[in-house]
Amino acid sequence: MPSVTRRATGQHHGDLRNALEEAALALVAERGTQGFTLAEASRRAGVSVAAPYKHFADKDALLAELARKGYERQHMLFQAAMSTETDPIDQLAAFAAAYVEFAAENRALFEITFGAGLEKQRYPSLAAAGDRVLALLRGPAARLVDGTAAQDDLIHTIGATAHGFAVFLAEGILGDPTTTLEATKRRARAAARKLAT
Repeated sequence: MPSVTRRATGQHHGDLRNALEEAALALVAERGTQGFTLAEASRRAGVSVAAPYKHFADKDALLAELARKGYERQHMLFQAAMSTETDPIDQLAAFAAAYVEFAAENRALFEITFGAGLEKQRYPSLAAAGDRVLALLRGPAARLVDGTAAQDDLIHTIGATAHGFAVFLAEGILGDPTTTLEATKRRARAAARKLAT
């Protein structure tokens, strides 16, 4: 277990980066991506307001790192879901269901990844993580349509549909979000199949 250095005040700074990321996630869950400052994240993490600047240039840099982790988690979940299928249509349908599940189970990360308004060109590692997800989805798309543009159009259309289901689920439009996740995943899966056929 890593040692944690204690300040005279009793506040720790043994894993500052992780503590700030966890604090930011909690604040986003409570207030949204624009509803907090680095100073608030510092207070929540129990460190000085100057401490975050050792790791993050500003709030957007912190959000960009969390968004990068969001894409990494998506890649892992989507790959696992798609690996259970062999047909490309079924693989894209599995992606759509996994997308809804990611959004439901990682609400703060979902909001950061898609709602923080980050300029990806400013954060190469974030852009690379997003491209890695797209590359994963191009595998089944390439078996259905020719050309990168057509493949990306299919991926974006299915992704946008899954995103809509995810947002509707979160907003309660499809019923109680705690009891309708599986039904929403089935609907996203069915919609993806229709779009990919």
